[in-house]
Amino acid sequence: MRRVMLVLVAVLCTAAAHANPGIERWTTPSGAEVYFVAAPEIPMLDLRLVFDAGSARDGAASGVAALTNAMLDEGTAEQSADEFHAALEATGATLGAGTMRDMAYVSLRTLTAEPQQSVATDLLAALLHAPRFDEPTFTRQRERTLAALKQAEESPGTLGGRAFFAALYGEHPYGKPTNGTPDSVAALTLAQLRDFYRRHYVAKNLTIAIVGALDRAAAEKLAERLAATLEPGTAPSALPPLPPYAATTRDIEFASAQSHVYVGQRGIAREDPDYFPLVVANHVLGGNGVVSLLFDEIREKRGLSYSVESHFEPLALPGPYMATLQTSGEQLDAAVKLLRDTIARYVADGPSAEAFDAAKRNLVGGFPLRIDNNSKIVENLAVIGFYRLPLDWLDTYTQKVQAVTREQATEAAKRRLAPANMVQITVGRRAAAP
Repeated sequence: MRRVMLVLVAVLCTAAAHANPGIERWTTPSGAEVYFVAAPEIPMLDLRLVFDAGSARDGAASGVAALTNAMLDEGTAEQSADEFHAALEATGATLGAGTMRDMAYVSLRTLTAEPQQSVATDLLAALLHAPRFDEPTFTRQRERTLAALKQAEESPGTLGGRAFFAALYGEHPYGKPTNGTPDSVAALTLAQLRDFYRRHYVAKNLTIAIVGALDRAAAEKLAERLAATLEPGTAPSALPPLPPYAATTRDIEFASAQSHVYVGQRGIAREDPDYFPLVVANHVLGGNGVVSLLFDEIREKRGLSYSVESHFEPLALPGPYMATLQTSGEQLDAAVKLLRDTIARYVADGPSAEAFDAAKRNLVGGFPLRIDNNSKIVENLAVIGFYRLPLDWLDTYTQKVQAVTREQATEAAKRRLAPANMVQITVGRRAAAP
């Protein structure tokens, strides 16, 4: 198995002398975009079907995208959830689905042996063509979603994350909770879900990622069969532009053992020219776990938090830059001040040569773990396809990291991060004043 994984890594991480790192791309007759990597070493097939149908497409019906996608776990018009999953499990296949801000997806993992592959992909095709949108199933799934939302409101992390996005994006679709709110979900109707599926789950709004032990001809046939189950439709219009935002500070009182802290701003989109300099710069600051500057200053030297990290979340439009930590109420003020001071000092001074070189080595050395099995490869392939990234994105990733200079990382952080103007959200309970 280890030898097989190394072969897969080698396929996708070869030198840039190869114009194509094994990724093939084409469009089906019905308009779906297909991205394919042949991986003959393991007799498995991984599929990921991605639609521009994330929560950013909710409109006024917050939560409709997530609930629509959740219904894809409820079987087909001809098979109940129990019947559908029993048939799928009989083949050894697994089905997954999920909703994020930009996208919604359905995934399938199956053996390539017959009849297992044909049965599993036929079940997926039936699900796409006619999901089970009936009133009893809808009511049951909506109640499950409402129960999960109400439980999530007892999590300080959930409350903090929602408040952070609301502060950064306001009334823009990115500012709304991905799964909606209890009130918005309770108001949803089956007709709204059917309409959302009809408009967004269409071939011209679909990206298909395929990784597995099959050739190009078989991949083309499979992609065409899946896309043909959907109406051609049209891709949705571009998301509205982001409105201005102002630095804000919000403290949410919450009875919990640990207070949660979120500090950040809008960051970068997927194809931002500063992507690689900022990735390296942030890796030094807070993206490298136990050896980052934030970890060293806040945990190791002062013991104010067990964990602290920072990251960019690139989206179709500029996603957030976020630094987070958890600490006790007694240490909350000190931890927040140190977090913000450390970010400000780092943006002003940049990384040391030693820390910068270590960050690049860590990013390059850890990259193979991001593509060490077919499931991870198909996830990366789906991202490349959905955001229309270059086909050599995986192939050249480590080279682009290596090419970043300390000066480029320092200047990018200075240009793109504004420590004095960041949003700050805390959730928890401060120590009572003496």
